[in-house]
Amino acid sequence: MWMTAVGTNLLFQRIARYRTVSFGDGKQKMAKSINLAAKLATFDEKWSPRTVASFNGHDVMVVKVEGEFRWHSHADTDDFFLVLSGEIEIRLRDGPVTVTAGEMFVVPKGVEHCPIAEKEAHLLLIEPTGTPNTGDARTAADRKVI
Repeated sequence: MWMTAVGTNLLFQRIARYRTVSFGDGKQKMAKSINLAAKLATFDEKWSPRTVASFNGHDVMVVKVEGEFRWHSHADTDDFFLVLSGEIEIRLRDGPVTVTAGEMFVVPKGVEHCPIAEKEAHLLLIEPTGTPNTGDARTAADRKVI
């Protein structure tokens, strides 16, 4: 079957959205790009991270935040925040840090902090798989994969 120039172009556009990725088991699989806005549109809960991808023992998560979270720390890992939209304040015992859309902040491991968003903000988080978002597995939000 011969494809028209338009059909060939559409095929290449579809293929371009996929790429081969090697996983830890040595197998290669086709991976699709991830639309973070579309993932964020699938839920409304605040302070409940959703895992959108994993790599090298880390989870990449999106989360909607609004209001004040809680003071907490992570004894074994830094805490990475990338603001996708909106603005957050990360309170530290030494003073607050404001992080706006397109900016990131890393809280060093063991440092107590309290994230706050006066209005809804969307974040991307990267943490070692299994890290409780509160620093305590007993009070952490359930991990959901979307």
